[in-house]
Amino acid sequence: MAKDLGKELENMEEGIENLKNKEFRILGIKVTFMSVSALVAVLGSLLGALYGGFLMYQKVEQAIEFVDQQQEYEEKIADYDNRMQIIETKLDEAVGYARDIKGDLRDDILAIEKQADRVEDEVRKVESEIREIIQNAEERFENKRDRLQNDYDEKANRLQDSNQSRMDDLEAKVERDLKNLEDALNKKLQRALDNPLAN
Repeated sequence: MAKDLGKELENMEEGIENLKNKEFRILGIKVTFMSVSALVAVLGSLLGALYGGFLMYQKVEQAIEFVDQQQEYEEKIADYDNRMQIIETKLDEAVGYARDIKGDLRDDILAIEKQADRVEDEVRKVESEIREIIQNAEERFENKRDRLQNDYDEKANRLQDSNQSRMDDLEAKVERDLKNLEDALNKKLQRALDNPLAN
């Protein structure tokens, strides 16, 4: 069997050798197996090169798309940066305005506090003056009341004394008149008793 196998291999090699040198026609062109193999190899290389070129073309196209997208992104980023700069500028202006407003408010508050202190001092001064006026008025009122009370008491005493004196005079007069009347009546009564027929 080993001899048969060896012979078969040799026969195959001879067949292959014969195949190398054998010529046949394809589409009217005389070619050998080696030229066909070379043509297949060249066509394979060409197809491989074309396929590689196609892949490379796709990659280049993807790279171009990537570059375009990157440019769009860069434009968007630049636009975003511009907007951010505008926003930062406006924020800086707003912060400046806020500082100005804060300073103005602080100055206004200080001015108001000074005015409030002045008004408070004025109020204290006026309050002190009013208390003094009220105290003086109370003292004058008390003095006037005391004088009026003294005048009233004095007039009342004088009136009482005057009335007492009049009463005493009136009483004395009434007593005198009564005494005179009694004396006159007694005299008349005595005369009538002494001389009942005379009257």
